[in-house]
Amino acid sequence: MPEPVIETSGLTKDYGDVRAVDDLDLRIPAGTVFGLLGPNGAGKTTIIGTLLGLIRPTRGTVRLFGSDTTGSTDAAVRRIGAIMETPAFYPFLSGRDNLRYFQGISGVADEGEIDRLLDVVGLAGRGGDRFNTYSLGMKHRLGIAYALLGDPEVLLLDEPTNGLDPAGMAEVRSLLRRLGTGERTIVLASHLLNEVEQVCDQVAILARGRVVAEGEVREIIGRRERFRLTTTDDAAARTVLESVEWIDSVVAEADGLLVEAPEDRAGDVSRTLAAAGIYPTRLLQITTSLEQYFLEVTGEDGS
Repeated sequence: MPEPVIETSGLTKDYGDVRAVDDLDLRIPAGTVFGLLGPNGAGKTTIIGTLLGLIRPTRGTVRLFGSDTTGSTDAAVRRIGAIMETPAFYPFLSGRDNLRYFQGISGVADEGEIDRLLDVVGLAGRGGDRFNTYSLGMKHRLGIAYALLGDPEVLLLDEPTNGLDPAGMAEVRSLLRRLGTGERTIVLASHLLNEVEQVCDQVAILARGRVVAEGEVREIIGRRERFRLTTTDDAAARTVLESVEWIDSVVAEADGLLVEAPEDRAGDVSRTLAAAGIYPTRLLQITTSLEQYFLEVTGEDGS
């Protein structure tokens, strides 16, 4: 596994009696698109602010690019681009002039970089138009271009599609997928499950400031596979399957059995039953979505 570019240990942040981040251990490998997924109030924005040195933790450590930056982040932050909310662009300047202004603050004048970034975010044909003529989706994409100034190694994005209509969301997500194909590390904080599922390679699911699940998105989705099963003798089938070590659970339903087992063991379910003289008449695989898993591990499924 690649070395982590971001690592936290025991990271905790209290606001008075409210604990926003609770003993957080994170390890974000280089070159991944990493999702911080959680409902509003889960601590996502506080985590991003702490990584950037904008918020001082109550306790715990932050390591960026292998160095402890808990007390001083200046050198490391220069290697990071971030959006915590839409940047305060000048409404009567063009998109190009806004980028030129922010680029100049860092003492750089590179028109080629601005051309490239406008092209990357799909605004090459609108770079000369005033910012106040842009749609909300275009404004968000210009914000991502702003975060990419200086070619940062890490991009931290806090709710980058917040407030967008479905078309605007699709544009930004498409852009993030393209940006995530290179060596840059992207950290995406979002409360939108399908956004993380579409864009991210790995995810940490947050609830009340703690990580309640973490791993590759495809691994988490496949972690709890279910099969809906009917057989020539459901009662006997249940008894047989409940004794199988790799089957997690067997639940009797009105029209058959609900079996929870690894996704690659469907054939083994059939063979196990056949060895006992029981034959499936229906075997339907039910894929667990990230949304289902999220609701279960955060306790928001009503259970």
